[in-house]
Amino acid sequence: MAEITVRRNGPYRIQGPVVLKDHDGNVIETKEFFTLCRCGHSKTKPFCDGTHKVIGFVDPPPPPAPVV
Repeated sequence: MAEITVRRNGPYRIQGPVVLKDHDGNVIETKEFFTLCRCGHSKTKPFCDGTHKVIGFVDPPPPPAPVV
C-alpha cells in the first residue's frame, strides 16, 4: 500500500507502489519513492527540487478547533 506523508515545511513524500499520471492520463512516474512539491516554486513540478528550503516555505497554521 502506498503512503503519503506531509513533511513539515517541505514536500509530500510518496512511498510505496503508486502510478502518477498527468491530466491526460499519461504516466509521469512509477517509482516506489518520490517527493511532490508543496511550496509551488519547484522548477521540476510536480516533483520537489528543494526550492522550499531556499524560499523559506513554512506550513500554514492549522485551522482553529471547532467550537462545540
